[in-house]
Parts: sequence; structure tokens; C-alpha cells
Amino acid sequence: MTDKINLENISVLLHQPRYPENIGAAARAIRNMGIRQLIVVAPQNCDLSKVLKMATHAAMDVVEEMDVYDDLRTALAPYQYVVGTTARLGGQRQVILSPPTLARKLIPISSENRVALVFGPEDRGLTNEDIRYCHVLVNIPTAEFSSLNLAQAVMVMCYELFNANCSVTELVEAEKKSFTPRLANRHELDGMYDQLRDILVRISYINAENPDYWLNNFRQFFTRLKLRAKDVRMIRGICRQIDWYGRKCYEDGLHQRND
Repeated sequence: MTDKINLENISVLLHQPRYPENIGAAARAIRNMGIRQLIVVAPQNCDLSKVLKMATHAAMDVVEEMDVYDDLRTALAPYQYVVGTTARLGGQRQVILSPPTLARKLIPISSENRVALVFGPEDRGLTNEDIRYCHVLVNIPTAEFSSLNLAQAVMVMCYELFNANCSVTELVEAEKKSFTPRLANRHELDGMYDQLRDILVRISYINAENPDYWLNNFRQFFTRLKLRAKDVRMIRGICRQIDWYGRKCYEDGLHQRND
């Protein structure tokens, strides 16, 4: 069991960034801290000349290997653990960690799991819909003005991950004693949540007008359990059985009525 974060399993994802300069500055920041995987989702402007100017020659390889997606769900599909960054607190944003605490938490998780660190657009950050994909949220404490420049926020978070690999503390030793196996990825989890939502709406357990809101409690519950792929398959199997039994009861009732 390693006492370091596996930086090869860490990706930084910029969701709907507005300015190519911020993409380039973020690429330089993650490269400085030993992270090489940058993902950009639905950028408003991805002028590569401006991106490369800010990235400089040192981070050119990060930009050249950067993945670009049209939507967040597709981009996150391969990842077993998703961390969302937020300046706003309260409401649906309940599980909030500090950057150093997150870094320690990722030591066992990153060993066997791909981790995405997600940053929202510069003007508004991640929406409530966006954070439903996240296993945990992290907040960078500030004095009075809570909003940071996107590239600055990326640098702070990546520095904490890098710093965790340079520090030997009692807390790190405690993390070494734990082990996090390969977790279900976002594609597996989102398929399960889609199926669970449909079943719960059909049996009138959650409100059909706003099912995703009512499903948040289930998301939080299952996140605490750290589901593996086999756990997801079991839950989906239960959903299929409920669906089959409901249809059977309905069809049996129709036959009895016709008889």
C-alpha cells in the first residue's frame, strides 16, 4: 500500500471554461504539480494559439494530449471518483472538504481508481445539476472575496495533492492502513441512477415532477457506501426484478378483469 497519491490517476476537468487563457494557465499549473491529464468540457472559446501562449513550452504536452468533450456526463464516464470544487456553501452542497483533507483522502482512493477534479465556469461555478456527479465537494477557504481565478484555483488544488506526496504525517500513516478497492465508475453509477429514478417514479415513491431532486438522498447514501461495480449490478438487478413484478401484476390484473 502506497503512502502517496497516484498522480497518474488524477485528471483535472474544466467544465465550460470561458477563456482560452485560463485553459492554458491551468495546463501549466497542473504540469508544474506533476499532473498530466487535462479535460475540457464544452469550452466557450478554445483558441489553441491563446491556450498554448499561456501554457508555455513547458506544458505543451498537456495541451496536445488534452481531451475535449461536449457534455459533462460523457467526460466523467470512465472515472470512479469525482471531486467537485465550489465557492458556494449550504443547500445541496453539504459534504465539503478542505484541500489538505481531500489530498489525504485521495491517497488510498487514487491507488486503484481514476479521480477527476472538476472546476466550473469562471462566472458561476458548478451548478446543482453538475454536483450530482460528484462524490465529494471541496472548498478553498478565502478571507472575504470567495471567488478565485480559475487557474489559481487549479493551482491551489494541485499543489495540495503534490504537497501530500511530499509530507509524512500521522494522518498519512493512518490512511496507509486503509484500502479503497476499484469503485464503480460514473458510467456505471449514472446508469444505475437512471434506472432507479424510473422505478421509483413508477411506484410513486418519488415525485415525478422533480425526480432528480428527490433522488439526491439516494445519491448521498450510495456515495457514502463507495459502491463497487458488482454492487451496482446487484442494485440494477433488483430494479429489473421490481419492474418485471410490477408488469406481471398489471398483466395478471388485466387477465382477471377480462375473465
